[in-house]
Amino acid sequence: MARILVVDDEPDERFLVGRTLKNQGHDVTVAENGAAGLQVARERIPDLVVTDVMMPVMDGIEFIRRLRGDPATAGIPILAASGDTHLAGGADAVLAKPYDDRRLAMIVNSLLKKGREGR
Repeated sequence: MARILVVDDEPDERFLVGRTLKNQGHDVTVAENGAAGLQVARERIPDLVVTDVMMPVMDGIEFIRRLRGDPATAGIPILAASGDTHLAGGADAVLAKPYDDRRLAMIVNSLLKKGREGR
């Protein structure tokens, strides 16, 4: 079981991604934008982050940049989910929206495995 932070401004997306990951046995925490996600990530370092790119307050690009710039969170694997996959610079993987649960689970498991091997 991994601790996964899901950051998305759309409540339905947070719910659907969270449900998929919980069904895989993961401990999921959610945040509604990058600023809230950054606070959560610093308080309880996740094993993986799944983030939307286009969000109010702090978008996913800035959120990823700040995670990468902080030594405490720099090594967290990040999956960026976006309708425009060119916008997800700095993420370890990009998942084009809309996506299906199997593809999400496959990428998450791959990133978690790589993260564990790298430690």
